Amino acid sequence: MNPLTILIVEDETITAMDLRETLQEAGHRVVAIARTFDQALEAVKQHRPDLALIDIQLEGSSADGITTARELLEIHRMPIIYLTANSEPSTFQAAKKTLPAAYLLKPFRHDELKLQVELAYYYFQSMLKELEENTPSGYLYLPVDKGYEKVAPKTVLYVEADGAYVKVYLTNGKTHHISTNLSHLAQYFQAPNFYRLSRSLLINLDYVERVESNYLFLTDHRPAIQIPATGRKELLKKLTIVRTK
Repeated sequence: MNPLTILIVEDETITAMDLRETLQEAGHRVVAIARTFDQALEAVKQHRPDLALIDIQLEGSSADGITTARELLEIHRMPIIYLTANSEPSTFQAAKKTLPAAYLLKPFRHDELKLQVELAYYYFQSMLKELEENTPSGYLYLPVDKGYEKVAPKTVLYVEADGAYVKVYLTNGKTHHISTNLSHLAQYFQAPNFYRLSRSLLINLDYVERVESNYLFLTDHRPAIQIPATGRKELLKKLTIVRTK
């Protein structure tokens, strides 16, 4: 398989180094080692890794590994593998709700880890492919009052989380309100032109008309959309910027 970019979330330095060495032996690239919840969030925003290995018990962190995984998936969809010394059924049940690709107990076996990483990513990509193939002619059918309405993803300006609902804004000015969360709906918008600007916003880059310091403007859409404080730099990386110097 092709080399993967991988995030390690582990508070024990020796274990983190061992994980990195094992993954590098398999040809993968560790983009960051995060020891806390905040470091993990920053790493995902910056690197958008293919996969994350997460320890459940993170000493000195504001959140445990399960909460960290849940928040990371709100920002970026990817397979999660838990690594933990905790075999308590209650911990496993809590972890299971985040739909991890694997749950490995420490001390981990190097060969097993390599295999689980490959399987996790293969399964994740297979699900995305199946989802794409099962979408007739590239259309989505969004739930409406008494059925479903056909929508072409290319006509979606952006998608915004709003409490218990998600709003889907279309180029024709129409807006769909769907009772779901953005992380779930985002899996239907995996094309490169869709970008997760924040936990609550998914935008179609094809319609970005102008980017200012704190706002971006979409084609034929008002008002402007506020850019998160840490989001502008990453957004610009997704655009072909003409530099003057």
